[in-house]
Order: sequence, then C-alpha cells, then structure tokens
Amino acid sequence: MTVCAEQHVNFIHSDAASLLNDIEQRLDQLLPVVSERDLVGAAMREGALAPGKRIRPLLLLLAARDLGCTATSAGLLDLACAVEMVHAASLILDDMPCMDDAQLRRGRPTIHCQYGEHVAILAAVALLSKAFGLVALAEGLTATARADAVAELSHAVGMQGLVQGQFKDLSEGDKPRSADAILMTNHYKTSTLFCASLQMASIVAEAPGETREQLHRFSLNLGQAFQLLDDLTDGMADTGKDAHQDDGKSTLVNLLGPQAVEAQLRDHLRCASEHLLSACQDGYATHHFVQAWFEKKLAAVS
Repeated sequence: MTVCAEQHVNFIHSDAASLLNDIEQRLDQLLPVVSERDLVGAAMREGALAPGKRIRPLLLLLAARDLGCTATSAGLLDLACAVEMVHAASLILDDMPCMDDAQLRRGRPTIHCQYGEHVAILAAVALLSKAFGLVALAEGLTATARADAVAELSHAVGMQGLVQGQFKDLSEGDKPRSADAILMTNHYKTSTLFCASLQMASIVAEAPGETREQLHRFSLNLGQAFQLLDDLTDGMADTGKDAHQDDGKSTLVNLLGPQAVEAQLRDHLRCASEHLLSACQDGYATHHFVQAWFEKKLAAVS
C-alpha cells in the first residue's frame, strides 16, 4: 500500500470512528431513563447502547456521504439511529427463551436475563415504535422521502424481512435443508435490514434508480457475507454471544464445511464490492470500510 493510500484508509477509519461516536451520542439522547423504576427505558438503553458493531447505521451514514451528502444532518443521523433501534429490538426478541434462548449478547447477559421476559418484550416493542417515529419526523427530508424511508424500514422488519427470517430459522433450522433454503433464510434474517439501510441513504441523497438498484445488489451480497461470517465464528470464544449456538442446525458451515463457506463468503464480498463501486463512483469510504472490517474478522477465523 502506498503512503497516500494508507493515509486515505486511515482517514476513512477516523471518519467512521467519528460517525460511530455521533450515533452513540444521539442514541444516548434519544433513550433517557426517566427514573430508577423505569425498567423498560433501562432495557431499551441496554439493548441499543451496549457495545456493538453498529455496522448498519455506519453504512447508512458512509453511503450517504459517498452518494453526495457532504454533511451528516440531524435527520440523517436519526435515520441511522432508527436502524440501530430496529436491529436492537430484533436481537432482544431473537434471544428470548421461546426463540433462540440465548444467555449472552454483546458480552453481557441478554435483556430478558437482566430485566425479565415481560420487560424485554415491552422494550423491543418500544424500540420499534421509537424507530418508526424517528423516521417519520426526520428533519430535512420531504414528506415523500420520510414516507419512502418508513416503507423501506417496514419492509425490512415484517414478513419479507426479519420476522420471516426468524420464523424460518426456528421452524426449519433444526431440519435438513438445501444450500438455497439456507441462503434464503439468511436473506430474510440479515440482508433485508442492510437493504433498508442503504436504500434510506439513497433516499436522503436523492439517488437515481440505477444507483439504488446497485445498492440493493450490494446489500444482498453483503448480508449473505455477514451471515456466513457469523456462522464461521459460531464456536469462537470472543464473539460476545453464546458459543456453539449452531450445533445441530442446518447452516452452510455444517452442510459444506468452513473452507467452502469462507470461499463463498469472499465471493459474496467480491460481488458486493463491484455493485458498491458502480453505485458510488465518486466515493469510496463505504467500500474501504467494508473491506477493512471483513479482512480483520477473516484474519481471526483463518
């Protein structure tokens, strides 16, 4: 890597760190705890503000920059926070005893373990409600843009997104499945919220239809790569989650083996890069961020 290229990458990492700080500060403002008895508020904060990757809101902000948004407006930042709230709510529900029955998330006890199942369910519902309210009232967007952003997020949450993915995982995950069936579950579980994040960035940037289609294809491949990485790291001790959750499940790792899955993951990353560079021809922050993030994670797997 040349000195200029290395400086460029360091700048992107610094920019991402700054955006991450903006996201976490705004989440802190949006999710206050009213009193010691406000257990639902405390659970909402814990679910959304526990140390995490924040990949989805970061990608939304970075992609918006690459698409021509020169500054992070309050409205754009609230869209990013809404995405993180939706993601946090989905994790709270996925971890419930009637779902994945997880004990650990982001290195801490899961929300239902800390606050009880009733509080966890209410906190997830409240986070979803808060998220859609943020999008509907986002500053600096036209009424049409806000409505389009709400529709994108709604699609990602419902029966064509997270709900369908979790249902398929619960109802089919312990049975023999084809590779295509597993990839379809991965699409619903993971790709759809990436799609919503990138489409919301394109809405704010008023990107043309061709760009939005390229970002859609980028998101589909990115989601698959992200889920395959999650499957590859299932047995590792430093993921912040319960180890070996995939034992007995029909994942691609269990079906094809880790080497084949890593090769498929890298193929998805290559396709994702091609679509992203076609969409954001004048900006490379998103591309460099994604590449560096996966390189670091894959180095730990190898």
